[in-house]
Amino acid sequence: MTDDVRNIVLGVVAAGLSAALGWIARTCLWRRKLRRKQAFFGLPDNSESLLVVNRDPATAEPAVHRFDVFALLELSALVKDCGAHVQVVTQDAAHQGFGERTEFCVGGPGSNRRMVAHMAAMLPGVRVNVDPEPGPDRGAFQIGSERYRMDPGVTEYVLLARLTAGERRETRPVFLFCGQRAITNQAATRYLARNHERLARKHGSNSFVLLLKVINSQAYGPDVVELVADVTRAAQTALPAAAPRTGHRAG
Repeated sequence: MTDDVRNIVLGVVAAGLSAALGWIARTCLWRRKLRRKQAFFGLPDNSESLLVVNRDPATAEPAVHRFDVFALLELSALVKDCGAHVQVVTQDAAHQGFGERTEFCVGGPGSNRRMVAHMAAMLPGVRVNVDPEPGPDRGAFQIGSERYRMDPGVTEYVLLARLTAGERRETRPVFLFCGQRAITNQAATRYLARNHERLARKHGSNSFVLLLKVINSQAYGPDVVELVADVTRAAQTALPAAAPRTGHRAG
């Protein structure tokens, strides 16, 4: 074998080894990233999850608002990416506890009985005005001593929460998407899909409750979202009998 042939063979072998090592490194990084995502969502391989669908309060017949349908599709994609399975149930058919499998609950207390139960059990510091009559406080959030009113299509709020109950390592989280309008529910699911890595680094396996503001949804849909505050402490502290009120308007 001549020196030229030997150099060509060695070059091919070196290139093959480099490609193999690069593939192994990328695979390890991908698996590590996937495991972190599965841990954050409580969705190991082939696990089961529950997706609780609300109803559209604007219709007399059982129906789901189209923006809530979009939210469900985005959540289903997250579950599939984790290699898990999802069962979809309506808000009035989810008669089971929480913690055995990951749950995604979509819709405010005015359209989702399951959300009412979760908020009463785990978010005693939050009140939502579900009065259907028009008025400045319709759909308003009270979190602790603060009140957040919506300006439909201009400024709207949504709570995004990851909650766990008990200290067991295998306890699965419940994710809540509680918005003032259906489009804000989708905005919260999209925010979670885009920011779950950052949220996992910051909060780990701990519970959190975030207040998000959806800006100019009539023009930008669910895409322009700002984090208002981490309201975990206030949301998990029971409200006093008569909490002071502070108005928040779009500005």
